[in-house]
Amino acid sequence: MEGASQDINLNSPNKGLLADAMTDVPVDSSAAARTAAPEGLTAAEEEELRAEIAKVEEEIGTLRQVLAAKERHCGELKRKLGLTPLDGLKQNLSKSWHDVQVSNAYVKTSEKLGEWNDKVTQSDLYLSASSTLEDWNEKLTQSEAYKKTQETLSQAGQKTSAALSNVGSVISRKLGDMRNSATFKSFEDRVGTIKSRVVGSRENSTDGLHSPSGAGDKPPQDNAPF
Repeated sequence: MEGASQDINLNSPNKGLLADAMTDVPVDSSAAARTAAPEGLTAAEEEELRAEIAKVEEEIGTLRQVLAAKERHCGELKRKLGLTPLDGLKQNLSKSWHDVQVSNAYVKTSEKLGEWNDKVTQSDLYLSASSTLEDWNEKLTQSEAYKKTQETLSQAGQKTSAALSNVGSVISRKLGDMRNSATFKSFEDRVGTIKSRVVGSRENSTDGLHSPSGAGDKPPQDNAPF
């Protein structure tokens, strides 16, 4: 081994001897795979623990197979009921939100927020600010400027309603005057005359179609020369 450790140079003529020497060394795979046993454990205890680990891993694999089979069965039942993955997602979200609401962290946070709200609303600063805002509101509503503005808006609304009513009355009066005017009556008379003429001509044409003619009573004469 000393000669092999010395011929590490790749340009050395004995560089192949190192690889040959290493391949000739037997390797214990089981010993390489095992780690050194912790202090205080005997070889029997170590073997017992390793056997326990193998047993637990085998049980884990079995449980995974059972879980996969249960999930497939559950999916088949959902498909028969017409449940979609979206329904399952909604159900999971609803359950998660319910779990959050009943969790200790959520309950404690809600209680803390309630306590902070009570402290803020009962503090002198909050009460003083609320009182100040109420005073400002009362002063504003009792001020002359506010009253004048309110009266102006009320008068403007009344004037707008009166103007709209007057416009409607004027339009109705104008329509009545127009119907009573000589021009409209003359136009109405002309329309009536034209209508009566059209109706009369239709009646005359209908009577002419239904009444027999004098030429139809006599047989036709043959005036053709022999």
